[in-house]
Amino acid sequence: MKTVHKLKEFAATAICGNDITSSCLYVSALAILYAGQYAWISLLMVAGVLYLFRKIYSEAVGALPLNGGAYNILLNTTSKSNASVAACLTILSYMATAVISASEAMHYLAGLVDGLPIFWATIGLMFFFVVLISFGISESSSVAIFIFVLHIASMLLLIASAAWFAFGQGFGTLVENFHLPVKGSIPIALFLGFSTAMLGISGFESSSNFVEEQESGVFRKTLRNMWIAVTVINPLMALALISVIAIPEVEGKEEVLLAYLGEITGGPILAKLIAVDAVLVLSGAVLTSFVGVSGLMKRMSLDRILPQGLTKMNKRGGPTRILLVFFALCVSVLLITEGQLGPLAGVYTISFLAVMAYFGFGNLLLKIKRSKLPRPEYSRPFVVAFAVFCIVAALYGNVRLHPEYLVVFLQYFIPSIVIVLLLLNRQFVLQYLLVVVRSFLESFERTMRISEVMLTRKLHKLHSQHFVYFSKADDISLLNKAILYVQENEITKKLKIVTVVNENRQVTKAFMDDFNALDRAYPEIKLEYVQIEGNFGPELIEELCEKWKIPTNFMFISSPGNRFTYRLADLHGVRLIM
Repeated sequence: MKTVHKLKEFAATAICGNDITSSCLYVSALAILYAGQYAWISLLMVAGVLYLFRKIYSEAVGALPLNGGAYNILLNTTSKSNASVAACLTILSYMATAVISASEAMHYLAGLVDGLPIFWATIGLMFFFVVLISFGISESSSVAIFIFVLHIASMLLLIASAAWFAFGQGFGTLVENFHLPVKGSIPIALFLGFSTAMLGISGFESSSNFVEEQESGVFRKTLRNMWIAVTVINPLMALALISVIAIPEVEGKEEVLLAYLGEITGGPILAKLIAVDAVLVLSGAVLTSFVGVSGLMKRMSLDRILPQGLTKMNKRGGPTRILLVFFALCVSVLLITEGQLGPLAGVYTISFLAVMAYFGFGNLLLKIKRSKLPRPEYSRPFVVAFAVFCIVAALYGNVRLHPEYLVVFLQYFIPSIVIVLLLLNRQFVLQYLLVVVRSFLESFERTMRISEVMLTRKLHKLHSQHFVYFSKADDISLLNKAILYVQENEITKKLKIVTVVNENRQVTKAFMDDFNALDRAYPEIKLEYVQIEGNFGPELIEELCEKWKIPTNFMFISSPGNRFTYRLADLHGVRLIM
């Protein structure tokens, strides 16, 4: 068996940290535009909300440690259709992040390299990461670590340089800025600054999308490390800016404000260092998007929402097909917008905040429907509700500031969710097409017969996929719910009901009578009852998976109790459905 090298704490932190820490290149400037001299307070408010989400994410992913983020949580607590909405929002967020970060990186590079074709350089940068990640996530993590270390060092150097410069000037600019009037009232300024600054935590959800590639216990540490970086760097950077630059000068320099700060406090050399750092860390954010979306789309393909052919890996274990599909989507967006990033900002803003809200919603469902699942941390329900309220408030604030963002977001979201829902319900789509083809057979019998045969074979292939439900054979109502779930959420006509028996558990005659009654009650699905002697656990699941050629994504269990020996992560991806 090929050895899988999983990511350690530093590598995993670097991959997702490049995305979230790159926010200081723009979020401090945006917060200053709306909150003025109180921007650092708005950024501390964001850090406070992020602290609440540390436990929310840790609890949810700790209980269900599989790739997919919000999609995975909702898949195991609600239906596939609800989970698909969260997945669609996450993919849109990654697309917008990849395109915006790549384009912004090339804009910074154009300031260092004369005559750089920004449009083609943006495409080239994204394709570079397709090639890099195709060699495996471990190899790409080395690049992420280098970028992350350089970025953190550069930002700390810039903050120290600004502090020294302000001290030498007697903090005159800082005092003058604090005497400036605030637009509206201070609470409104703080709220608008907070809403805008929430974009500075984009990337916090990325770690949950490749949790299976991380060593045990690493995920919680990535959340802690990202929170520390955001809490320290972003508010200090806002203070550094208002200590050196007059607030009226900020407007118009948002995209290169940190390089401008470097030039004032450290001269051209520091300005160029910050520009180089911006190119690298924004490129790192592109890497994060490709890594995160790879884990999510792989999981969706295994669950038969996206075509299963996407799951095929290359010889080095890289998800080349997924990467190429995502690259094509990003290029199409770049072509449609003609390189103008304004429209993408709406997609980026709303989709990212909606994904965080979905994660909080999934956490609450986890408490209600999967209360017996063991979890490393527990966040109180009222804390989760408050955190979700903060996200919804930030979403409202951004839509209030930029109503056009909502329109642009819907222009991208509606077509994408329609495509995903069509794929999710392709059984009915194929059945409808089959009816249409047959209706034309009388007039075009020869030409349409081939289409009818192909569609019939496709439907047969979909329906022939076996699914497995492990039943304890002690509650027929749970078995009935399992059958209903499979009928409503999966495309199949074959379900194996498996009970593992031993000296402590035997199947009663009453249960078998009830099973036979259920078999007659659901004639449209073939139920097969199987008794296996042994003990339920990872070894048995792996054995059955190999013997029956059924992926573990198609094997279901009900929520285990507190006495269950194994963690869900040990069960090779078996899904919870009740």
